[in-house]
Amino acid sequence: MTKESGKYLLIFFGFGIVTFILWQFPFGRVALYPFTILGTWFHEMGHGLTAMILGGKFIELVIFPDGSGYARFTTDLFLGNIGQALVAMGGPIGPTIAGSIFIVSTKKMKLGRIVMFLLGLFMLVSVLFWIRSFVGILIIALLGILIIYISIKGSDKLQILSLQFLGVQAIMSLYLSLDYLFSAGGNVGGSSFNSDTAVIAQYLLLPHWLWAILILAFSVFMIFFSIKFTFSENKKRLNQ
Repeated sequence: MTKESGKYLLIFFGFGIVTFILWQFPFGRVALYPFTILGTWFHEMGHGLTAMILGGKFIELVIFPDGSGYARFTTDLFLGNIGQALVAMGGPIGPTIAGSIFIVSTKKMKLGRIVMFLLGLFMLVSVLFWIRSFVGILIIALLGILIIYISIKGSDKLQILSLQFLGVQAIMSLYLSLDYLFSAGGNVGGSSFNSDTAVIAQYLLLPHWLWAILILAFSVFMIFFSIKFTFSENKKRLNQ
């Protein structure tokens, strides 16, 4: 690992530690509120996109001011019960996959800029086609515009730091949803719903807590692999 790579690795873990500490205090949760909404967006887009891949129609995405939300889609999916279970899995693993992509994309400047631009563009597309709540439209649109601006005008260092920060926030959203992941149900917008793992258990029989463990194990593996891949090789990424 180069000295430069080591520096960015320390910054990456610093983002994670600071984010974790801030989440323990009310003022910290307020400061990170836009990224709470972003984490919900990653989660619900995971459901919606998986449904589209399996032949369904993504109808709408709603994000409530408390950070909860839901994705609505048609249920006529390929693979029957397995397809339904895969859509349920798409939510909890969506943020981890997104975060891992952001981290890995910092390996090369050109790739990182492309990833940031496509992320911002896709956020704006989601506002136009799927998001149907004021808080979701406002925050996702503003973040999308900011991300596109950084991808075009930001320096190489700002781009790396932005991608790492976004990766940390996406991964930390998994921490915020651990209780929901291991529960049989939750509350969204004042209504009770089965948790994602309970839906998986409904279609694939194994208990919901076991699916929670498997999803968590997969997420930990993805995070570890993306960090190892990004920071372990001696490659110069910036000219200082």
